[in-house]
Amino acid sequence: MSAHGTSVDVTDKDLGYLPGFVPSSWDSPYSSLHRAATWIGMGILLASVAGFGTFVYGFAAGADTTSPMAEHGNVIGTVGIIAAVFLFALGSYLIHVGRTPYHRYQKATGRI
Repeated sequence: MSAHGTSVDVTDKDLGYLPGFVPSSWDSPYSSLHRAATWIGMGILLASVAGFGTFVYGFAAGADTTSPMAEHGNVIGTVGIIAAVFLFALGSYLIHVGRTPYHRYQKATGRI
């Protein structure tokens, strides 16, 4: 149903698919969604945002001389950026490892 209240029947032939083909990434054997490394990598990549936040907080607290955190701000900022870069690199690597079967499938079938 479209937003205008009319429905349009679309067949596999209209979409250019072979009859009986179900276009679903979840069902495909080469899907990155089946790999734990992909999901763990995405979680670690998301966790790197906390490191970037700690980096900003640490150096902002260090710049404010009236803050009780001023003398430790640079240390907090440095720890934050190290954690952020490490987590970002690890997450990116795991996502790359998790997508390896898909990249092999692309090369084998000549897909772009």
